[in-house]
Amino acid sequence: MEFDEKEFEGLFQTLVDADKFSGVVLVAKEDEIIFEKAYGYACKNFEVPNQLDTKFNIGSLNKVITKIAILQLLQKGKLTLEDLVGKHLPDFPKEIATKVKISHLISFTSGMGDYFNEKFTAGNGNLRTLDDFVPFFIDDPLLFEPGEKMEYSNAGFVVLGKIIEAVSGIGYYEYVKKNIYEPAGMLDSEHYEIDAIIPKLATGYTHHMPDGSIHPSKRRTNYFIIGSRGSSAGGGQSTVYDLFKLDRAIANELLLDKEHSGRVYVPLEVKSGANPRVVGLAGGAPGLIALYLKFNVSGYTVLILSNYDPEDVEPVTKSIMDMFVPESERGKKAEMRVRDDE
Repeated sequence: MEFDEKEFEGLFQTLVDADKFSGVVLVAKEDEIIFEKAYGYACKNFEVPNQLDTKFNIGSLNKVITKIAILQLLQKGKLTLEDLVGKHLPDFPKEIATKVKISHLISFTSGMGDYFNEKFTAGNGNLRTLDDFVPFFIDDPLLFEPGEKMEYSNAGFVVLGKIIEAVSGIGYYEYVKKNIYEPAGMLDSEHYEIDAIIPKLATGYTHHMPDGSIHPSKRRTNYFIIGSRGSSAGGGQSTVYDLFKLDRAIANELLLDKEHSGRVYVPLEVKSGANPRVVGLAGGAPGLIALYLKFNVSGYTVLILSNYDPEDVEPVTKSIMDMFVPESERGKKAEMRVRDDE
């Protein structure tokens, strides 16, 4: 299918007119950017518009970064996917250390739960390192035996980040900067602290109110919801340009060799090099959504970053998909769920 710029732009303009979208959109065909546009405000208080290089919170898209880091260490022979957590984190609780493998953590089959709980709500204003996230879940029992079933887990990806630190000997944030962001040319990507002064960083705006209700029209900033810093499970910041550089770095095998590059977009149990017709990766929470869509058959890549709520954009994702590959031709899609806070 050929890209219909007028139809595509019209879809987003309709959202903007209804105050349902604020952000940046990029479409590429292989190595060439063929559409890029910014909408809405990065800062409503001072009416600062979003720009093409505005930085947005990308939510769980950071899990792709963490997976690449694990694959790099696997490629170097510094760990195996069958390693138990305790091999690298011997001080972790026995149940986690002796039952949960790295493969379980990546595939969401570890039995570990989430860290968006009452402890997180009470302590999310002082998150500076991965160690600050661990108390939110470390004492929780496994929800099921590892490998028994699949259940989304942000806690599991924090543990992966801790393993990356243990194996590499440096902090997670430093590791991804030196081994992923810099080699890929992603100079506007980082896990920024919320109280740092960062140029061109968008503020998130949400309908989710402090009392837990959802207001139909009023928005507030999401500062007190997302925490003061992201983790290896999500919450870092990037731009559409940097995410496109990541896409190209993976495709051109700049971060991993051919075998391990072929495992980035597919589940661990799928043979390396499998090429799903559609890849749909996403991250989202109140006041942020990030969509990374790859249509491998046609060569199109769509990147959408927004500082509005996921539910504002979710209703049109099918229409966006249909513009590039009809549902009847998609086959099985490699995907990651949207909401990070459920």
